Amino acid sequence: MNEHLLELVANYQTPERAVELINKTKVVFVVGVSGAGKDTIIKELLKTDEFKLVVSHTTRAPRENHGVMELSGREYHFIDHDEAIRMLENQEFVEAKQYSGNIYGTSIFEVEEAFRHRKIAISDIEVQGVVEYMNAASNVIPIFILPPDFTTWQRRLSDRYKAGVNLEDIKKRLATARLELDEALAKDYFQYVVNNDLAETVKIVDEIAHGHFSTEKNAFAREIATKLLEKLK
Repeated sequence: MNEHLLELVANYQTPERAVELINKTKVVFVVGVSGAGKDTIIKELLKTDEFKLVVSHTTRAPRENHGVMELSGREYHFIDHDEAIRMLENQEFVEAKQYSGNIYGTSIFEVEEAFRHRKIAISDIEVQGVVEYMNAASNVIPIFILPPDFTTWQRRLSDRYKAGVNLEDIKKRLATARLELDEALAKDYFQYVVNNDLAETVKIVDEIAHGHFSTEKNAFAREIATKLLEKLK
């Protein structure tokens, strides 16, 4: 990867104008291991019209999920390294991180759109990205989605590959999941939700997004996260 790009990402600091924006915008992040169902949950929440999707930027190529090819502007804004460098140099991101060999970031413009329409900004970003937001503002709500158990999780991962299971890709995702779980469990601000039944999961995530937390449910889901991490280790 371009060394200048890596240096820009490593040294990127959230601009002051982005901090001011986040502090006056309700921001919810649906985080979680690959295959937990984050995208589906977000799609269901967007149907309520209370949420505005913050579409992240990435340098990775579009891929096929469940037989459907990703589109720029829908799943992600797909950009090349030159565009990523330009945006970083112009401080157009709230946060930007390297993740699984690619650059990911959320733009200030996307959050501005949520604020302008008086909606809850919602997005699927990486754990590292959440850390950057939490360092900038205290009103951000990060929700970590989990599969109910290790076996179900592996099946969901395999189901993503219609043209045949890519073992190398799955191996890479599991390694990334281990890092994500490890880092998330070391923080005390994540709300954990087990995605066993989609309708119930969406309901719980919606409640959390509106400030209604369940200590009991969170403790139970956190135990699931700990067990998954133990399996990965």
